[in-house]
Amino acid sequence: MSRPFRVLLVDDNPADLMLAQEVFAEHGERLTVSTCASGEEALGRLRRGPMPDVVILDVNMPVMSGFEVLQAIKDDPALLSIPVVMLSTSSQPGDIARAYTLHASSYMVKSNSFQKFVDQVDAFVTFWRESRTPSWPDRPGS
Repeated sequence: MSRPFRVLLVDDNPADLMLAQEVFAEHGERLTVSTCASGEEALGRLRRGPMPDVVILDVNMPVMSGFEVLQAIKDDPALLSIPVVMLSTSSQPGDIARAYTLHASSYMVKSNSFQKFVDQVDAFVTFWRESRTPSWPDRPGS
């Protein structure tokens, strides 16, 4: 039996984290979601392991923005291969271009519609489960 698909969700907004966890939970045992409330916390967790299959990263966070976290991930040889999906309320072309310039794997715009968000998550999970790269080896002690 293969292990569940691992998602690391990073967002400073507790309500957004809770909503996303509830939506992802509908995928049951096939998926596990870990959360971090800041970029610093996310980088620490990534460096300790186990590696997620994908990181979903809010763009607008205090102290360390999602763009800064993405840059740190891509600058770290141990982390640079992890797919990172940027999540934002902004649909501005400049923000989207910046994400891809920093090597984001995808960019999702947060929806005000709960059903649209559910549909986005369903499509996202299906895509990443089908296209994921070989599993990351777990780090010792994780």
